Amino acid sequence: MLNRTDRHPPMPGEADVKYLDGDFRVVRPGAFVRCAVTGVAIPLEELRYWSVDLQEAYATPEAVLQRGVSTYGKK
Repeated sequence: MLNRTDRHPPMPGEADVKYLDGDFRVVRPGAFVRCAVTGVAIPLEELRYWSVDLQEAYATPEAVLQRGVSTYGKK
């Protein structure tokens, strides 16, 4: 059994992630996900912002706001 400190190096490439409320689940292992707004690679250990409804990740709070305006601001 592995302890939290006994981690294997991350798999190379992009991960497939299921975004949940307050957490996320890695469906396909990888080292990173891409920001839906900027396209920047976000290492999984640095992933802090995502949308459960849209199932996409964001690199920064500014990217969250930009996506919110472009997605929810349309009437």
